[in-house]
Amino acid sequence: MNFVLKKDNKISEIPIIKIRPNKSQPRHVFNEDELAALSRSISENGVLQPITVRRISATEYELIAGERRLRASVLAGLKKIPCIVIKCSDKESAVFALLENLQRSDLGFFEEARGISKLIRRFGLTQEEAARKLGKSQSTIANKLRLLKLTYEEQEWILNAGLTERHARALLRIDDKDVRREALSKIISDKLNTQQTDSLVSIMLKTLEQPVIRQKGISKVVIKDVRIFVNTINKAIDTMRLAGIDAQSNKTDNESFIEYTIRIPKTQISSGTDKTA
Repeated sequence: MNFVLKKDNKISEIPIIKIRPNKSQPRHVFNEDELAALSRSISENGVLQPITVRRISATEYELIAGERRLRASVLAGLKKIPCIVIKCSDKESAVFALLENLQRSDLGFFEEARGISKLIRRFGLTQEEAARKLGKSQSTIANKLRLLKLTYEEQEWILNAGLTERHARALLRIDDKDVRREALSKIISDKLNTQQTDSLVSIMLKTLEQPVIRQKGISKVVIKDVRIFVNTINKAIDTMRLAGIDAQSNKTDNESFIEYTIRIPKTQISSGTDKTA
């Protein structure tokens, strides 16, 4: 980090009405129950840790760090809040606001990615410059930004289903939006873990790789290497087993062909736990 934030020597009680939100605040979702609990604590004990602001005019301040404390103080009915006033530029303010949130484990991975993207766009930074300011590697920044290639709707599905960043990364391997949406729907409906998701995506990508020829209105997939087909079968069986389906397979290698026998319990099919690709 190549800048120093200068703090005043004292804590000031500043009217909440004079404090403006930070435009670079990456966090947009706040847990209402947690805010209510913090508000009750503030009503009982006061604000134990001052928020951080900077002066932007003779009468106004911009919030740098402490959004939850500020919101909870409003809920508690406070008119003033203890503040530490720092001197910094617009860029330093944006970086500091993002850093303060990145240090909290509950910042969503899409919120983090959007915060980094906003920082880069607002100040014309390269990924390398953003990485240096945030104390991260360039590859980490690039991977975070790649998450934003998912559509907003896909992001909402992922968050609402409680999926992880690794789930999202696996989906990014699929460029076709329709296929990606199909994969996401299956991941959610079958409650696949990250390992199962990786396996599913690999199977779907293998299918997409096969060239298609059209003959008299009929589409045919050309498989040049039978090992691809065999590998797809094995991965499909592995995925079913990982999902708790007792799938059994038997391979017979004859002179001119390979015979596969796959058995799936009917009880699992009828109960809806088996969904073949």
